[in-house]
Amino acid sequence: MDPDRIFEDQPFGKVLTGNCIALMDQMAPGSADLIFADPPYNLQLQGELKRPNHTKVVGVSEDWDKFLGFADYDEFTRSWLIAAQRLLSDSGSLWVIGSYHNIFRIGSILQDLGFWILNDVIWRKTNPMPNFRGRRFANAHETLIWCVKSKDNKGYTFNYQALKMLNEDLQMRSDWSLPICSGRERLRNGDETAHPTQKPEALLYRLILGTSNPGDLVVDPFFGTGTTGAVAKELGRKYIGIEQDPKYSLMARERLIRVEPRCGGDIEITPSKRTQRRVPFGNLVERGLLSPGAILYDHSRRLTARIRADGSLVAGGVTGSIHGVAASLQGAPSCNGWTFWFYEDAGQLVPIDILRQKVRAELVSLGTG
Repeated sequence: MDPDRIFEDQPFGKVLTGNCIALMDQMAPGSADLIFADPPYNLQLQGELKRPNHTKVVGVSEDWDKFLGFADYDEFTRSWLIAAQRLLSDSGSLWVIGSYHNIFRIGSILQDLGFWILNDVIWRKTNPMPNFRGRRFANAHETLIWCVKSKDNKGYTFNYQALKMLNEDLQMRSDWSLPICSGRERLRNGDETAHPTQKPEALLYRLILGTSNPGDLVVDPFFGTGTTGAVAKELGRKYIGIEQDPKYSLMARERLIRVEPRCGGDIEITPSKRTQRRVPFGNLVERGLLSPGAILYDHSRRLTARIRADGSLVAGGVTGSIHGVAASLQGAPSCNGWTFWFYEDAGQLVPIDILRQKVRAELVSLGTG
């Protein structure tokens, strides 16, 4: 490739100018930890659209969004998806965003190629463009498909706890309310927007934070003005952006130079509980954090159990683990004993999970966590 068509942003990444299929085919198989794709929508626009005040709505009129028909678009989609599937690592995942014009065709081809869909996510735009003709609903959302390259790839990255914290400690849902790109974030050529479909950084922040880790390689085959690279660099990920239009590629390069990467503790996230070291309840007893004979309580002090020397509990005629006894006392099929049981300290009830976290922190400090 012509060196003038490669922008190096070491050690963070690079921008390649050219055909995304050909360039992905040159990359090492399994090298991408995350691929975000914002392909042409094939909008099939017919005539110009004007606002009620007769000013023209700037839509997508570039050649890259024009295809001979659905068959031509489907062949293009199949080609770049095959290249992306080859590029994905076993723990990597693919995000594709689209509108009603193309997302259903993409979804069908994804499944035909063996991709395994994990979620579809609705991005509900909090400030969408109205439907000026008043003959349809206002298009207030776009759809994202999140998938892995096959149903056998079960070890994909999903930072559940980090997304939960991003959402005020509530489980992140598959409907995301975020504004469209506007204001100072929107790149411009004079009075005109630089790119008709520039995505907001908040959208990329959420999916990069949630489905990749620091140091991972994020690839965007339809790079545009570089939003994916800007967010990836800020969050300590590597990136490769591919853009066929030299003018957009240049804008992306200039934008990326100005991005300040975060590192160290700034990009640490709340770890998933599944990745944390298992600490048996008996460890708390043998370490002297809780004593045999001590009483545990539920949050209301209505239910109690006594600790035995081996870390089991006894409550009346019921004996077993912290989970089994808690479930039995409630007549429930199961129960998380770590969140159910409390111990008393200076007259106050304290969750036993506090002691588990203390043990985990000690193990990490000793290098065994």
